Amino acid sequence: MSGHTENTIVIDAPMDLVWKMTNDVPNWPQLFTEYAAAEVLEERGEAIRFRLTLHPDENGNVWSWVSERTPDAATRTVRAHRVEPGPFKYMSIFWEYSEVEGGVLMRWVQDFEMKPQAPVDDDGMTERINRNSPGQMRAIKERIEAAAAVPNP
Repeated sequence: MSGHTENTIVIDAPMDLVWKMTNDVPNWPQLFTEYAAAEVLEERGEAIRFRLTLHPDENGNVWSWVSERTPDAATRTVRAHRVEPGPFKYMSIFWEYSEVEGGVLMRWVQDFEMKPQAPVDDDGMTERINRNSPGQMRAIKERIEAAAAVPNP
């Protein structure tokens, strides 16, 4: 068994701005509400390996992991995976950007499997991701649309 989620949002901003801001990993703490830090560990060509650290949870726990993502500007897609999977056997994420009426459709597809000893099973994590991702996407939308509204000097 494995988990699968798919979430989308339309961002009313130019494709180049959406692409630039969502692929600027060091600035993710200003784009996402859940990240306290994003530290770049290594860059190889277009691939970037980085450590994400969440804000403390309700119990004061701070979660952190290493991921790697490879953007492809020609196809407006990104493939990513957790290098340090933590409670996951694996976690793969596919980002896709499409120009649509009203802006850019940003789509996240996450495929994963939880380890047997993880605190939640695949269904529980699917529910958690489907609850969290739309909120993060709304925050990203608001921040990119605000940046798009600022006139260029």
